[in-house]
Amino acid sequence: MLPDPDTTAFDESWPGPVRAMWWLKKGGFKTGPEWEKAHLICQEDEGDTAHAWVHALVHWVEGDEWNSNYWYRSAGKQRLALTIETEWNAVAAELSKTLGT
Repeated sequence: MLPDPDTTAFDESWPGPVRAMWWLKKGGFKTGPEWEKAHLICQEDEGDTAHAWVHALVHWVEGDEWNSNYWYRSAGKQRLALTIETEWNAVAAELSKTLGT
């Protein structure tokens, strides 16, 4: 599973998608400074599938459905859950497998 901000300090050496997911959860899945950090990280490598997938989640948190759907399509993914927190958990589980975290 991905590092949890409640129990794990942030580590700049983590892959970008992991860092962005950490900030989203740290911010309570709301817009604000943590959301901004997550968004900037997603923009670091927009051609990467994992970055695009997390970028979709970032824009869902923001409430920008059109942009969120764009990034889901860019990642070749579909929304897996009905709530942001449940989606975060599903994305986190998949990223843990593919990124080896």
